[in-house]
Amino acid sequence: MKRMWKSLALALVLCGLSSMAVSATQGKIDEVQEGIEDLEQQREQAKEEASQLSNEADSLEGDLKEFNNSLAVVIAELNETERQLNSTRDNLEDTRKDLKAAKKREKEQYASMKKRIQFLYEMDTEGMLEVLLSAENFADFLSKGEYIISIHNYDRKMLEEYRETKNEIAGKEKKLEEDEALLADLQDHQEAKKQELAVLVDSTSEKLGAAKKQLAAAQADVQAYEAEIERQKAYEAELEKQKAAEDAKRMEEIKRQEEEMRQQKANAKKEQAAGEGASNVGNSGGGASSGGSPQSSGSDSAMLAAIIQCEAGGESYEGKLAVGSVVLNRVSSSHFPNTIAGVIYQGGQFSPVASGRFASVLAAGANASCRQAAGEVLNGNITIGALYFRRNDGSIPGTVIGNHVFY
Repeated sequence: MKRMWKSLALALVLCGLSSMAVSATQGKIDEVQEGIEDLEQQREQAKEEASQLSNEADSLEGDLKEFNNSLAVVIAELNETERQLNSTRDNLEDTRKDLKAAKKREKEQYASMKKRIQFLYEMDTEGMLEVLLSAENFADFLSKGEYIISIHNYDRKMLEEYRETKNEIAGKEKKLEEDEALLADLQDHQEAKKQELAVLVDSTSEKLGAAKKQLAAAQADVQAYEAEIERQKAYEAELEKQKAAEDAKRMEEIKRQEEEMRQQKANAKKEQAAGEGASNVGNSGGGASSGGSPQSSGSDSAMLAAIIQCEAGGESYEGKLAVGSVVLNRVSSSHFPNTIAGVIYQGGQFSPVASGRFASVLAAGANASCRQAAGEVLNGNITIGALYFRRNDGSIPGTVIGNHVFY
């Protein structure tokens, strides 16, 4: 009998050491998963920043295009104004030549007018009468009268031409000076607008360059996070394989220990029966498990439903029943805690417990499908005899249900 208890104690120690190794691996898996979640959050933040910078760069490119188009229009207008101004200056030069000729003509007209005035002054009315009276006949009289009238009309005509020339000169000078001043003002205004747009183009180009650099950096951050996430996922997959191998080894050890204890108990019963007689044979025990389905309470049902939702919320109903069955199988095993709460909260076993998601689901209450599956399992509908399950990647032998393999 003493030998049996020593063997049992040794088995429990070995099981404990194995459990510690499994727990350590699961702890690493939990840490990696938490790290992946953090990296995914940082990646999403980097993506959001990259999206904002991309929108900003697009907006700046639109502004730059608009400014460049406006600048091209202003430069074209400025060139046209310059052409008009040059044309006006050419016209002004031609007009100045015309004015020079007109002034020369004016001077000649003025000199001629002076002579005419001097002639008229010297020839008084008596002189004109003397010319008329010197006519030899009436026809000669009329002819000399017409001559005097034509001289008078010519003088009037010359005076009018002189006045028109003066007015023409003054009008042309005024008009050309006004046109030149107007075009010069327009040229100054367009030059100022050109400079303003050039400053906007340079400023926007500089901002666009900075935004593109920031965008490139943000995109590089996204790529770096994605690469690190992939690396961490690959590491997680390796840990999952290691955990599965440790689970399988522990499972074999549990089966071997249970078989050994069953044999030791059977031998002990035989020895006890031989020593005490047939009347003492009867209550011989029932295996290594804690026996039967555990009695459930409302809290057990809620916890079982919550862990089913955390681990198999997206799986089929069969997958939900299988996860619940694993929990109850552990409760019934002598190598795990003998309560649902103990199994669920056992260190290094269920990732949602470590991450806090289990507590959130438990507080909010599991959905109807998971509550129904928990109720069926607690009422004895154990659909699978496995003690472990993992995400199925094809590397672990066992019963595959949905995305999980049970073993």
